[in-house]
Amino acid sequence: MTAIGTVIDGKYELLKEIGRGGMSIVYLAMDKRLNKQWAVKEIRKKGSGKNDEIVVNSLLAEANMMKKLDHPALPRIVDIIDNGITIYVIMDYIEGESLDKVLQEYGAQPEELVVGWAKQLCDALSYLHSQKPPIIYRDMKPANVMLKPEGNIKIIDFGIAREYKEQNLADTTVLGTKGYAPPEQYSGQTDPRSDIFALGMTMHHLLTGVDPRNGEPYAPVRQWNPELSEGIEIIIDRCVEPAAENRYQSCADLLYDLEHPELITKGFKKKQKLKLLAFTASAALCVAAGIAGVVFNLVATKVNNQDYDANVASSDPARYFAAVEIYPERVEAYDKLIEYFKNVSATNDEITRVGNTIEANAEYLDLKDSAVADMYYDMGKLYFADYDGSFKSRAVSASNFFQTAAEADADFEKKNIASCYDSICKFMTNQSTTSEHTLEDFNTLFEEIDQAMETVGKATDSESNYDKISLYYVTMLLVNDQAEYMAGVGFQRERALDLMETLYRSTNSITSTLSYVNELKDKIRSSYDSFVANINAKYNEVEKRQQGGNV
Repeated sequence: MTAIGTVIDGKYELLKEIGRGGMSIVYLAMDKRLNKQWAVKEIRKKGSGKNDEIVVNSLLAEANMMKKLDHPALPRIVDIIDNGITIYVIMDYIEGESLDKVLQEYGAQPEELVVGWAKQLCDALSYLHSQKPPIIYRDMKPANVMLKPEGNIKIIDFGIAREYKEQNLADTTVLGTKGYAPPEQYSGQTDPRSDIFALGMTMHHLLTGVDPRNGEPYAPVRQWNPELSEGIEIIIDRCVEPAAENRYQSCADLLYDLEHPELITKGFKKKQKLKLLAFTASAALCVAAGIAGVVFNLVATKVNNQDYDANVASSDPARYFAAVEIYPERVEAYDKLIEYFKNVSATNDEITRVGNTIEANAEYLDLKDSAVADMYYDMGKLYFADYDGSFKSRAVSASNFFQTAAEADADFEKKNIASCYDSICKFMTNQSTTSEHTLEDFNTLFEEIDQAMETVGKATDSESNYDKISLYYVTMLLVNDQAEYMAGVGFQRERALDLMETLYRSTNSITSTLSYVNELKDKIRSSYDSFVANINAKYNEVEKRQQGGNV
């Protein structure tokens, strides 16, 4: 092990050991430059034995997989240092307590708290499952969930997470935790539904205090605590169905029920059944006339059309989600969802739910239809404009939508703008702390941005101002976020500042009565001075380092 007090790579001073397992030790470290605490995982290359090599490669694979991720409920990898003998992985230090410790100290947890944690876990798992290829976590349990002091959670320990490969019939070389892992994890291919099973068992444990590792026969949560709601019992029972096809098929579906548990209770279903019986009775009259099948289909289609149109005409976003369930192949309901959340102060959960709904129904959407491609483009813009997170997290979330729009067969008007956004997203998601972009990379990206700005500048449609202000805002965020890297590769300070000034002037030239356009204008105006100050500070820091001075 490395001695306490050692400074790794001239930056990270090891303060104390905080965990160990197998071939790795985890330390608490202080970044001497930033005065910030990090966790440092030490992976020692013990020798040339095959087992050691496999473990080291597995730990490195875990680090490299996590390095690509950016989500508030996942720890970040910020550096990987290999001195030939030892590998050091620098990651977020997570303060707080694991949920298994919370269970040990306080026992079963209140339903409201558990549902809140489950929603956050759903969002994080959905993010993992939306990667290309999807990442299956495979070890969800209370011990791997940290409760931070402010009440939010983070998932830890990605030691057995896997990138999902279709038709890999036996990917499970390392098992999850007995009691939480689904049946297929012991014998065959895992997929996103495997994580849903483990999340269900985690909720069950948190609500009942009954540890599934002890071999106690499974019983619905209300048999352990009758005070729990019918809705949460139905949700958990569906999560932990032995057959994957009987579970929730996506975290988006699970999240919807967690947010609307009253819609799946027996009382609600009874009301729906009475409505169906009334409809069936009227159709039965047609059977006597020998035309039941045709009439039934016609009437059912008419009812669906009326329900869909009524839902889309509503001002309630819940009705838009309901419309998607009726006709997932039609674009109007998705457009209404994006439009609605563009006009309100949407939360990350709300934006993510819209995105998850689109991705969950991707198979029904025709990408030869320009309206569908345009919808994907609009969803990407929503992530950039309103998602509350780092610039990279916005880019990661928006990436699939812009890529889909840019690669769609449809020839919609804003395809080259979508392609520009796609390039920005790829630029951010491909960037790592061990392989930075070159000056040529930055020049190529900004040339593409210039072309996109020329395109939006000529647009005159009803959304042209929003297209302009969105691109201005994203470009300013990009320059502010990448200033240190731009300075490091020799991108001229004057060019960066001139671009910021051009964007600011262009913003002020836009006149609009649309609230979401003016909100972005306000964001640009209020951020401009701090962005310019940050850019200058980053260039000054880099220049001092290059001259051998202290920052």
